[in-house]
Amino acid sequence: MEWTKEQYENNKERLVRTFHFGNFIEAWAFMSKVAILAEKHNHHPDWSNIYNRVTIRLNTHDAGDVITDKDHKLAEAIDQV
Repeated sequence: MEWTKEQYENNKERLVRTFHFGNFIEAWAFMSKVAILAEKHNHHPDWSNIYNRVTIRLNTHDAGDVITDKDHKLAEAIDQV
């Protein structure tokens, strides 16, 4: 699955992707790695975890909750994990 664009609340937009893992521990390990990346990029995702699924939503709040280059760069880095 790839990153998709999602519109929400008053035409705001974000990139969204759901990652699937073998179990909760693998999903949590992935989230730990993404947390370090997000900190390095100084750009923090909206995300959720349900057992073996991690859904990540990216947009730039400072730019009015739209998708910017910061979001694309972090998405690319996450894809490398």
